[in-house]
Amino acid sequence: MQQETPKPHKRRVRYKGKYPKKFEEKYKELQPEKYKDTIEHVISKGNTPAGMHISIMVKEIIDFLGIRPGQVGFDATLGYGGHTKAMLECLRGQGHMYATDVDPEESAKTRKRLAEQGFGENILTIKLQNFCTIDEIAEEVGGFDFILADLGVSSMQIDNPKRGFSFKVDGPLDLRLNQETGISAAQRLDNISREELAGMLDENSDEPYCEEIAKAITDEIRRGNHIDTTTKLREVIEKTLSFLPEKERKDTVKKTCQRVFQALRIDVNREFEVLYEFMEKLPGALRPGGRAAILTFHSGEDKLVKAAMKEGYRSGIYSSYSGTVEWLSPVVYLVQKISPNSTYETQWVTDRLSGQRYETSVPTSVTLENGWLIAAYAAAGAALLGLAWLLYRRRRSESAGDVVAV
Repeated sequence: MQQETPKPHKRRVRYKGKYPKKFEEKYKELQPEKYKDTIEHVISKGNTPAGMHISIMVKEIIDFLGIRPGQVGFDATLGYGGHTKAMLECLRGQGHMYATDVDPEESAKTRKRLAEQGFGENILTIKLQNFCTIDEIAEEVGGFDFILADLGVSSMQIDNPKRGFSFKVDGPLDLRLNQETGISAAQRLDNISREELAGMLDENSDEPYCEEIAKAITDEIRRGNHIDTTTKLREVIEKTLSFLPEKERKDTVKKTCQRVFQALRIDVNREFEVLYEFMEKLPGALRPGGRAAILTFHSGEDKLVKAAMKEGYRSGIYSSYSGTVEWLSPVVYLVQKISPNSTYETQWVTDRLSGQRYETSVPTSVTLENGWLIAAYAAAGAALLGLAWLLYRRRRSESAGDVVAV
């Protein structure tokens, strides 16, 4: 009997230098449970470890939602599970959380990670479906006491070159949150007209060079050159904007790439359609006295959520609406929602310095708490305005010497 030749042991890819740049070489960061010291070191430097996502404003969201043991909650965007874990901890083993995500790869990792931390199926149900199906889940469980939607894409998806979310590294131009369904961004570009692409770039990301970019992309494809990698798309953008003065070209190309990739991602994942449907179903999914928080990260999401609330006011769902978002300070929007069983106030809080924005629906029965929160944010707003004014004066004084403030 002939013996099989043993396969040679394949060595793990080693770090090239002290701080590797390639995603696949960062094996320590990709195994946070095993290399905790490395993870702590990366985070201490103000960075997010490869393959991880650090949730923002966790404390603020938990404070607003006011979660109590025994309640039933819904996390519309599971992601890495940072917010989910914080909400589960508030339940203290009593009650239940439901979460949705369309990314089969990352949701499986998060399910395993949370289960290992003690949050199994007895307290957490994860569904691989879009969060616009909130009405179906709410009907099954009788509604939710608290709801969170942290919109957009997560760091671990951006980090992985195989997903095609970043223009900084070469990879397939995919951009789908679920690579098992739908068409990739590359396939979308193969069949899109110049007019439709220009409209997409304008609507989804307010791209100022939408006409020029759309013409360049469709002309390239018409010549038989498929734009099927992130690098190819970036190079088309760079070439299109080569007419810009050298001094401003690099920064403009970077921002344009960010906007173009964002516009394509929103399109292939139908993000605006899904969000619109979610906002329509949100009031019916909340139990009387329930609370909801929505984090938005760009103007498209912002406008859609705001428009949905305004429409609710016009149609009589909300009894009042006031406030406008001002740049540089946290501003509280107030909307009072009428329902047969209870009255709610919806508050928008936006920190324009950090770029983060969240919206909450809270019952008017906590008037004193709301007053304290509004006062707190007013004080924080005054402090931020003061800081902004000092930074502005500093920049003005340094600009005379051509010194750029960091």
